[in-house]
Amino acid sequence: MTCEKGMEEQPRILVVDDHPENIELLEAFLVPQGYEVVRAATGEEALKRLSSNDIALMLLDVMMPGLDGYEVTRRVRQDSVHGQLPIVLVTALRDKEERVKGIEAGCDDFLSKPVDKMELLARVRSLLKVKAYNDLMSKYREDLESEVNSRTEELRHAIEGIRAASLETIVRLSMAAEYRDEDTGAHILRMSHYAAAVAKQMGLSEKDVETILCAAPMHDVGKIGIPDHILLKPGKLDAEEWEIMKSHTTIGVRILEGSDADVIQLGETIAGTHHEKWDGEGYPSGLKGEGIPISGRITAIADVFDALTSKRPYKEPFSLDRSFSIIREGRGTHFDPTAVDAFFAVESEILQVKVRYQNEGQNLLALLPSRDYS
Repeated sequence: MTCEKGMEEQPRILVVDDHPENIELLEAFLVPQGYEVVRAATGEEALKRLSSNDIALMLLDVMMPGLDGYEVTRRVRQDSVHGQLPIVLVTALRDKEERVKGIEAGCDDFLSKPVDKMELLARVRSLLKVKAYNDLMSKYREDLESEVNSRTEELRHAIEGIRAASLETIVRLSMAAEYRDEDTGAHILRMSHYAAAVAKQMGLSEKDVETILCAAPMHDVGKIGIPDHILLKPGKLDAEEWEIMKSHTTIGVRILEGSDADVIQLGETIAGTHHEKWDGEGYPSGLKGEGIPISGRITAIADVFDALTSKRPYKEPFSLDRSFSIIREGRGTHFDPTAVDAFFAVESEILQVKVRYQNEGQNLLALLPSRDYS
């Protein structure tokens, strides 16, 4: 076993020459020094030998029929696998221009014929040391790149895990704000998915759709500041009570303002604008048309549709037909016409969401984007 391993570790030197006696001479110099010689009689054969052997260095004759030494050198340098292979041109040519040509082709060194044994071995040892260093550095770069990629992937998973935990916290706290007002916490699941479906149909980017999905639950977070006798009143609110109820929008803005997180920033926008109307008759700011942020316009339809089709302290759920009619009637007055058109374009998806999230005890994590955080 030891002997076989030792033989495998012998540096292989590819000797290329169209005269066998020249190869035999170089072989006689190299083999006693522990090098293994691979022979090739032509440039074409040299390239084949190179592709099928683990070659450490090439001794290459210049003047050969077919591919000469210069062309073989150029082709080796263009090879992504062997591009750094040490190449020594062995030549009887002593003309300066010919040596420059060899350097331009990419050779590392020259040996003049007839080859001197001591010069040959010195150059071979020197170039193999350089190759060993280059191989070591290449391996180091590969290992470093692999380690960086591995750490980057670990960091990505960690960031995604933190993000998932943050979004889950948003969802659960949003449910806490809604819990006093709704029969179930499923309201925020339904209306968030309604909003995401409409946003996607309107051509928003995948990232923006996802952010709306995760920010929409915060639309009524300000209701946490509304007294129970108003929030849960089974009958119609009087004028004073209605003004207090409307303040849940500005309360929500104050709760969410000042964050650096994109989701919270969008939640602030939605909280403050989802009761604005296309015709400017909404609250709290009386914004009109495209002056209302698109996230507020989208969330308005999602919130109203779910309110219409759900039981509330002051009403029983409306039928789907009646609810759809109210949405249609609000096109261009209450709602952005484009958002209404998008809503009805995904009507089948809206109905699927309504059925999927109709029960209390729905998993709130269903609101979060589907990702692998393991």
